[in-house]
Amino acid sequence: MRAIRFEQFGEPAEVLKLCEIEEPVARHGEVLVRMQASPVNPSDLLNIRGNYAKRPDLPATPGFEGVGIVESSGGGWHGAFLKGRRVIVLNRHTGNWAEKVAISNQFVIPVSSKLTLDESATFFVNPATAYILVRQILRIPKNQWLLQTAAASAVGKMVIRLGNYYGFHTLNVVRRHDQVEHLKKMGARHVIVFNVKHDNERILIDQIRKILGNARPQYAIDPVGGQTASSIVKLMGERAKLILYGSLDNAPLDFLARELIRNGGSIEGFWLAHQVEALSLTAKINLVLILTKLIRKGVLQTEIGAWFPLDQIAQAVTEAEKTGKKGKVLLSIQ
Repeated sequence: MRAIRFEQFGEPAEVLKLCEIEEPVARHGEVLVRMQASPVNPSDLLNIRGNYAKRPDLPATPGFEGVGIVESSGGGWHGAFLKGRRVIVLNRHTGNWAEKVAISNQFVIPVSSKLTLDESATFFVNPATAYILVRQILRIPKNQWLLQTAAASAVGKMVIRLGNYYGFHTLNVVRRHDQVEHLKKMGARHVIVFNVKHDNERILIDQIRKILGNARPQYAIDPVGGQTASSIVKLMGERAKLILYGSLDNAPLDFLARELIRNGGSIEGFWLAHQVEALSLTAKINLVLILTKLIRKGVLQTEIGAWFPLDQIAQAVTEAEKTGKKGKVLLSIQ
């Protein structure tokens, strides 16, 4: 079968190759999934560069998320139940950018037939991250403020729509002026342009004060880290909480301890895989039902920019990192 592989860490367009490899066999407790589609997520590209939280053994196949049809089972009632079903595949071990994947039953989730192929392929990583952050961890009350950076990202847009849906307010920080109008058209009331590489922190502080007055945000989320997250720490209100859910900037955080001490604030790391693994079976089922409903309502909708076949993997990963791209890049595997 065909699969995308990399034998060394580096720039995705340079190190990724389409290879012919032996088809996997599902062992007991596993199913064999014929993959149909998989998105190119920022976490995939970090993984290929060797900058993800955990480095894979090489050679490796990327692709943490995707959708496919269960072809066969390695045995057990769970595998028999899944056979023939369309499923979401959450794959941290063998990678989804391949025609077939053998994976543990516990990382396979049946998906509603009411969802389209692209909705199923992008069902989990971004929607679950956005929902869990604001509804299960921060539990932002109505009329409270959430400050988020990288607001023009897929997760950022979902958070804006979640705020409109559940009644909390969002302060949305972006890096470029051309991102402002798009976010406002989709319902963002407050969009702040701040590029930590070019702008003084005072610009961010002044813009937030124009909106909040003397108040400070109680809730904040950031997928960047580095100086961007460090700037947010200095803006936090009394007993405010900042969740870091990404590390796009390799630079360390840089702030004085008293920035947290003075207001009793806290910083917490978030990794979706660990969060989901800690959920009970009932909680996982409930989460899937909620995500399905919110995707169908358009609240957790993923904008799709382009589709690429496996043999155009270099073009796909290049497009995925292009400034101003229209939406998520998907690999067509079926």
